[in-house]
Amino acid sequence: MTNSYFSINCSGKLHDFHQIAVMGILNATPDSFYDGGQYSNLNFAIEHAAKMLAEGADIIDVGGVSTRPNAAHVSEQEEMDRVLPVIERLTASFKDIIISIDTFRASVAQAAYLAGAHIVNDISGGDMDEGMFPLIARLKCPYILSHIKGTPQNMQNNPQYEDVVLEVLKTLTEKATKLKEQGVNDIILDPGFGFGKTIDQNYQLLTGIQVMSKSIAYPILAGISRKSMLYKPLGITPKESLTATAAAHLIAIQNGARLLRVHDVKAAKDVIKIWELSQGRGEIHNATS
Repeated sequence: MTNSYFSINCSGKLHDFHQIAVMGILNATPDSFYDGGQYSNLNFAIEHAAKMLAEGADIIDVGGVSTRPNAAHVSEQEEMDRVLPVIERLTASFKDIIISIDTFRASVAQAAYLAGAHIVNDISGGDMDEGMFPLIARLKCPYILSHIKGTPQNMQNNPQYEDVVLEVLKTLTEKATKLKEQGVNDIILDPGFGFGKTIDQNYQLLTGIQVMSKSIAYPILAGISRKSMLYKPLGITPKESLTATAAAHLIAIQNGARLLRVHDVKAAKDVIKIWELSQGRGEIHNATS
């Protein structure tokens, strides 16, 4: 096992992740499926970011548009009005914070980068804005390349695959190669759980992370926190799905995921700690047995 899981260069500073990394979700939106509206107030958003950082978040992911199925359209200006004040305040308030901007718009990504964001997290993998790849190539910033079939408005209309794992892997690999050819070195791959996949296909992907992680040299992000693939089969709500999320996170890292995008940072860190102990990597403190 290597000493480091992955490294990314953020604005000239190399960040070396020696553990499974945790990305805390900060939704500056009124309609996200789990926490919509809770952090659309700037002060509440900063307080929540502070809590996630204190719990051990490595990255704070700021989003201004809900990408849940059938989400309402949000204008470019409204998205900027939601995310830029948050990014500016985070940059001013927390030294050495790593911020990602969750957007599929190149214009928003550029404005967020100039405001202090380091990473672009694009759920569309460049499909929803042809200007995204040229922007990333110019900025040379880390890019989270995600898979989606369709758009948030239609992606769950009976998505079809012959082999979901191989098709997602092929699409992501081809796009990553294009980015690499344009000089982009820091790429993280996201299989896109829930973005144009049925519940069964999502579970095939969860298991298929193992195939993907052995086939490519890029770190894989798992964004499965409190999603419908977890709570619908159990007949519960997103708010009741923390235990299911923890179980899915453990499966994801066992199969090779190196970054977890989560609503609940402490719970994710606990899962990682237990997994590390099972691998002989962690340290046991204050334990008598």
